[in-house]
Amino acid sequence: MSSTSPGTTCHPACPERILRRERSRRRPRNRWISLRSCFVSAPIIFLVLAFCAAPSARAQGRAECREAPSKILGHAVPYCVILPSSYDSNKSRRYPVLYFLHGLGGDAQFLINSGGLDMIEDLWQHRQIADFLIVTPSAGRSFYIDSRDGRVRYQDFFIREFLPFIESHYRILRDQRHRAISGISMGGYGALRFAFLYPDLFGSVSAHSPALVQNPRRSNVSSGQEITITRFLGSAFGSPFDPAYWTRESPFTIVRGHPRPHDLRIYFDCGISDDYGFDRGAEAFHKLLLSRGIPHEFHLYPGGHEWSYFAQHLPASFEFHSRAFTSK
Repeated sequence: MSSTSPGTTCHPACPERILRRERSRRRPRNRWISLRSCFVSAPIIFLVLAFCAAPSARAQGRAECREAPSKILGHAVPYCVILPSSYDSNKSRRYPVLYFLHGLGGDAQFLINSGGLDMIEDLWQHRQIADFLIVTPSAGRSFYIDSRDGRVRYQDFFIREFLPFIESHYRILRDQRHRAISGISMGGYGALRFAFLYPDLFGSVSAHSPALVQNPRRSNVSSGQEITITRFLGSAFGSPFDPAYWTRESPFTIVRGHPRPHDLRIYFDCGISDDYGFDRGAEAFHKLLLSRGIPHEFHLYPGGHEWSYFAQHLPASFEFHSRAFTSK
């Protein structure tokens, strides 16, 4: 099932670690047919992707992982940045940037360690996306918000410290159109929140299986279930979990309480068999945007809340942001 709204064209603190990928073996010519044939169970999906890309004579990109200092959080925050090959060969050029937010249980290196770097490199090699930087910060279980108890102000850190730090340490275009945000699961929730809270900062947003729950209810929840929920979500929304705080911070509430964003390009998708029911939340969010006359692209695809689903649809959002960066 697919839906598209009207009007949419559907530190210094640690040493630098450079991760380079050398790929000399020959690969199938038809990359996308090869990729689809390689979708297997979640634990090995991205390992298999490394064997499914086509050859190219272009130079390789690279990734580096460092830390950003934070007075707000009181500790340094790990991050990784994926750089196209032209970043090193053209020292005068400035680039668009995509901030990519990991899901619950992930960290700054999730794209690199999962094989996502190879996927991105393939898209560059085949010129399916333009050259831009991809930045992945660690966020723990913060849900990218300021926690209910005020102890973890991740939203303040991200907007007030992290964006300025990254954009002063890398050659990045600092205007709205060339700054984008994306994420999966918890990160998709965070990406949508940031984009609608700060539409003057971001020109495009995408999310895969965002953790959207329209009306969480505390009634009929046993103490044992409450403990499980808190262990799963962490303390971002209170300990025990506070549904009222979830509602306050929700992208649904933000869309309803803020002016309609202008010039924000929006893409999100979800599997119709999502293990956490986020497909229902995504469809409800789609209907809310339609009711507000906010153009967007939304899709429900076969699949659950798993790496095989994300791997299949990540290229779509990278291509979506590439078009947003290069459009006039």
